[in-house]
Amino acid sequence: MIFILTGAGISQESGIPTFRDAGGLWEGENVEDVATPRGFARNPDRVLDFYNARRRNLLDPAVAPNAAHQALARLEAAVAARGGEVLLVTQNVDNLHERAGSKNLLHMHGEMLKARCQLCGEVMRWEGDLTRQSVCPSCAGPGRLRPHIVWFEEMPLYMPEIEQALNRCRLFVSVGTSGNVYPAAGFVSLARRAGADTLELNLERSLGASRFRDGRYGKASAIVPAWVDEVLGGQ
Repeated sequence: MIFILTGAGISQESGIPTFRDAGGLWEGENVEDVATPRGFARNPDRVLDFYNARRRNLLDPAVAPNAAHQALARLEAAVAARGGEVLLVTQNVDNLHERAGSKNLLHMHGEMLKARCQLCGEVMRWEGDLTRQSVCPSCAGPGRLRPHIVWFEEMPLYMPEIEQALNRCRLFVSVGTSGNVYPAAGFVSLARRAGADTLELNLERSLGASRFRDGRYGKASAIVPAWVDEVLGGQ
């Protein structure tokens, strides 16, 4: 099984800002204010406005999957046709992997185009703005909807499934990640402990690059399709 972890670097070329670079999502914002449960409790309007702007950006027609997203979807389909498996775990909250055709996919940090009710726990598709007046369509509770995003201080989603997959993968590939956000930054060590080969595909060496057996560096839209072509034998 091939386990692929993707981060913000794979979507940057599609017009999705990364979090920490100049001009990124956190520029001019305090993480404590807009990406923690305490920040939401303190000023829900500010947090909702922040994510409303991110959601509108994602729905911009100019934002589309790039060659890296498409190559990973092609890899998954080809490996599945041969009886194998590719699991794609993304830290990204955009929907570009789905739009490119990926099927076996886990969003460990949530999804921008979904909302979650804090009253009944229902998760639902949500493409418009969220406000404190928004009503849950499941339980009709007003003022209880929040972005379906894993904030700092919250546990990522699907961790049991992810840990099981890391224990049985034969190849672990990290694409476009910074290597400093845990628990994802520790996945390569778990995969190595299980005997997997490891590869980093990134714009430049990440903070955790020394933990990978091999690394290739450059724009995701170039290096990811090239690697997929190698895996598939040029097919």
